[in-house]
Amino acid sequence: MGVGTQPPTPPGPGSPGPQPLSLGPESRSPSAFSLWTPNPGLPLSCAEVTHLTLFTALLKRQGGQGAALSSGPQQQPTPQPPTHERTEGPRSSEMESGGEQGKAGPGAEQETRGSQAKVHVSVPPLVEVMQGKPVTLDCTPLENPDHFVLEWFLTDRSGTRHRLASVERQGSQLQGTVHDFRGRSPPYQLDSQGRLVLPQAQVGDERDYVCVLRAGAAGTTEATAKLRVFAIPETTEVIPNRGTLSVMEELAQEIATCSSRNGNPAPWITWYRNGQLLDVPMEVNSEGYMTSRTVREASGLQSLTSTLYLRPRKLDREASFHCAAHYSLPLGNQGRLDSSPFHLTLHYPTEHVRFWVGSPSTTEGWVREGDSIQLLCQGDGSPSPEYTFFRLQDKQEKVLTINLEGNLTLVGVNRSQSGTYGCRVEDYDAAEEVQLTKTLELRVAYLDPLELSTGEELSVLLNSSRTAVNCSAPGLPAPTLRWTKDSVPLGDGPTLSLSPVTFDSAGTYVCEASMSTVPFLSRVRSFKLLVQGSPELRAEEMEPKAEGGWTEGDEVRLTCSARGHPEPELTWSQLGGRPAEPVLGGQGWVSSSLTLKVTSALGREGVACEASNPHGRVSHVFHFGTVAPQTAQAGVAVMAVAVSVGLLLLVVAAFYCMRRKGRPGCCRRREKGSPPPGEPELSHSGSQRPEQKGLLVGGSSGGARGGSGGFGDEC
Repeated sequence: MGVGTQPPTPPGPGSPGPQPLSLGPESRSPSAFSLWTPNPGLPLSCAEVTHLTLFTALLKRQGGQGAALSSGPQQQPTPQPPTHERTEGPRSSEMESGGEQGKAGPGAEQETRGSQAKVHVSVPPLVEVMQGKPVTLDCTPLENPDHFVLEWFLTDRSGTRHRLASVERQGSQLQGTVHDFRGRSPPYQLDSQGRLVLPQAQVGDERDYVCVLRAGAAGTTEATAKLRVFAIPETTEVIPNRGTLSVMEELAQEIATCSSRNGNPAPWITWYRNGQLLDVPMEVNSEGYMTSRTVREASGLQSLTSTLYLRPRKLDREASFHCAAHYSLPLGNQGRLDSSPFHLTLHYPTEHVRFWVGSPSTTEGWVREGDSIQLLCQGDGSPSPEYTFFRLQDKQEKVLTINLEGNLTLVGVNRSQSGTYGCRVEDYDAAEEVQLTKTLELRVAYLDPLELSTGEELSVLLNSSRTAVNCSAPGLPAPTLRWTKDSVPLGDGPTLSLSPVTFDSAGTYVCEASMSTVPFLSRVRSFKLLVQGSPELRAEEMEPKAEGGWTEGDEVRLTCSARGHPEPELTWSQLGGRPAEPVLGGQGWVSSSLTLKVTSALGREGVACEASNPHGRVSHVFHFGTVAPQTAQAGVAVMAVAVSVGLLLLVVAAFYCMRRKGRPGCCRRREKGSPPPGEPELSHSGSQRPEQKGLLVGGSSGGARGGSGGFGDEC
């Protein structure tokens, strides 16, 4: 077997397919294997010359063309990762031979010429697997000879072959042997069909694996399977430049370094700004470029580091940058791992300055007296420059504070602090035409307590022709004045006019001052109007219960109400009147009531109610008209009295009878005595009984004792 000095290279896109029967080791294709390959760099022996002559004759007879023999190793084309041409389906290798390789002689020539035997094997040209996964390399004889020897070889980076395992077939029996582990853990294995098994694919397994089939008289052939092992890289890491980048530099500056470690094949890195791909070249220039460096780790995995260089602009102050590592996967797929985003710290000069009054300012720029306010100043340069706050007094700047925050706080501002304030940005990199100083006018709004021309109370006479009250409100800006009574608006302006004045005019009046441009800045002041005059009286007439009019004994409740100032006193012509009380919601009214029974005398005279105060008195008389007598009601009363007396007499008679029956001695004495002479017997047998007669006599004479009859012993 000849041994090549360079590893085989898969064809690139657009390259011609494998050329069968090539003689040079640089052209060896997995799909065709020559019977004999000269060792480049060594002189040819006689046997080799003879063998070459026979082989050339065979090619000419088949119409083929012999390839020129190379005397040294041929230069290999450079692979272009990550693009790989894939070959669909396994490739087969065929051999036309009449004897074993490396042997030459007449017998061999005859056998070769006479037999014209062919043998083929099926081997997948490219096998792809993820790192750590098992992989099986297949080498299947297509003719299925009864006896053959199948050998697996590993081609190292220098092109040297190392026998790993072999399988021999005798009839239906396969016997396999692993010859060399090459220090691999876990070791190589052979399955029951003679296929080479790698239990856990590793990056170091990326080699060409050659399957050589020796079929005796049928010939010898070989084919190569290229194994590619893919490994997903670790998380993409980015290290941004934490320094301050100046936009005034005219050259590209280092932005960040992105790393993708331990992948296979080597990943490639792209850069993004605000999610958009940055198309930067690899060549150094003043606007932007990127550099890349690939390192093969001790594990065989590859790490890629990319550094981005850009000339930053002011627009990049809020831009989000990140990088992404792209890696290859089996079957032509790809993956992507993005880094975390980062921002740049830029140095750029100030171009614009803003100066304004912060909360709690109003839309008109006024601030309330007593509030704490902030004056805010902001330049658009970076890093933040110093800010100088000052106040203009007599055209002179009075510096108030210098800081980096751009904030001036005035605590409990008062009206004396109104005036012109300024802010200056101390940026020495700014262009000369940039206005770095700004001023504003601070206006402090205030409102003093209100003043009334009347004081807290005003007393006027009833029916006064004209009464005016003035309300003054010192403040800035000028406040708006409004008058109300019982929450009812009366008018706007400082003067309240009342004409004419009535008792209804009495009450509490409120003057309210407010500022539409300064919310929540307002004041109120009130006074009480008293109307003095003779009382005003109001009586509540009562209607009789019966339609015909009042009747003696009817109960009636009379009510009088009065108002005035001073508060009037209410009196009644009849006793029993209740003291006067204020009427609820009555606007100065007081009320008194009297409850009595109607009589004929009231019907003739009536009931008078009078209200009086120092200014006068007024009265009202309640008339009842004709009062009907209670005739029907008097007869009923007499009958009730008569019935009551009769019942009482019956009770006394019954009591008397019971007493007599309970005293027999008295009765016996009565029986022994003879009646007086001339007493009629009718008194014992008539309609009236003796006890009834005695009771009537006793009742008329005042008692039974002292009588001339039988009541002398009565109790």
